[in-house]
Amino acid sequence: MIDSEHLLEVVPHYIALLSIVFLTLIIIRLTIGSLGFWIELAIILVISFAYQPAVRRLGIAPSAWERS
Repeated sequence: MIDSEHLLEVVPHYIALLSIVFLTLIIIRLTIGSLGFWIELAIILVISFAYQPAVRRLGIAPSAWERS
């Protein structure tokens, strides 16, 4: 069964992550120009992997992401 409380807690973080990725790519494209697929993919991966530890460090991570 899907835990709706868990889902409601995590969804805003995924929306924020997508927003950060898109805004970063837009800013890069406006300032530098197109970097190419592989570099943009690397930027997306760095942001994606750095988001969860950053949110934990800020103390706003959902309880589902807390380490046991």
